[in-house]
Amino acid sequence: MKAKPLLEALAKKLKTTSQASLASALGVSVMTLHNWKSKNKSLTAGQIANAISKSKVAAVKSSQFQTIQPIVEFYSIDACKTKNGGSWQILETGSAVNTYRNGLRSALEQANGVYIFYDSRGKALYAGKAKDQSLWKEMNLAFNRDRELQKINLTHHPDRNQEFRPGHEKLRQPKRTQLELSDLAGYFSAYKIEYGMIDDLEALLVRGFANDLLNAKMETFAHQRTGA
Repeated sequence: MKAKPLLEALAKKLKTTSQASLASALGVSVMTLHNWKSKNKSLTAGQIANAISKSKVAAVKSSQFQTIQPIVEFYSIDACKTKNGGSWQILETGSAVNTYRNGLRSALEQANGVYIFYDSRGKALYAGKAKDQSLWKEMNLAFNRDRELQKINLTHHPDRNQEFRPGHEKLRQPKRTQLELSDLAGYFSAYKIEYGMIDDLEALLVRGFANDLLNAKMETFAHQRTGA
């Protein structure tokens, strides 16, 4: 088969926009690609087979490099109320906040993947995924979600204007209290993940640290979900 129409068909199929990107996808050098196109000779079966073999290696390598892309790690949470005051969000953003933080929000809004919340000591509290909505939206939803496991013994004190009475006069009993992640989390990490790997990487985190996290659901791996 002639090289030029074959390469044009491959470029269209692989959705590449330049000779360099096509060469990368096929696992050959730009010079090799240029020679094939300029001479427009018929490629031998061996050349085509070699290109297919190299393209497979190139695809695997590309997938490996793109599967996990850190966005931010151990970023300090600066919780604030949303504009309507109904819930908390992990960071205050907007015109009054620095460019770095607004850039972080933008990156989270444009990515899907997995995230981890940590306590004030940097110990992991909760791991989650954002697959069908952005990391920013899912992380803020999780930040406000009640969970049965998030209960600790706390003493409730009045917040209204009244005279203080010491414990030996007015004993206040500690009670099991339901908390949200917004009460517990001090830091977070977020990772952009190749869409098809999001479920499995969340499952790996949850299952690998099952006794340390507040996750109630034990996630499963893809081959178990599909019954393969």
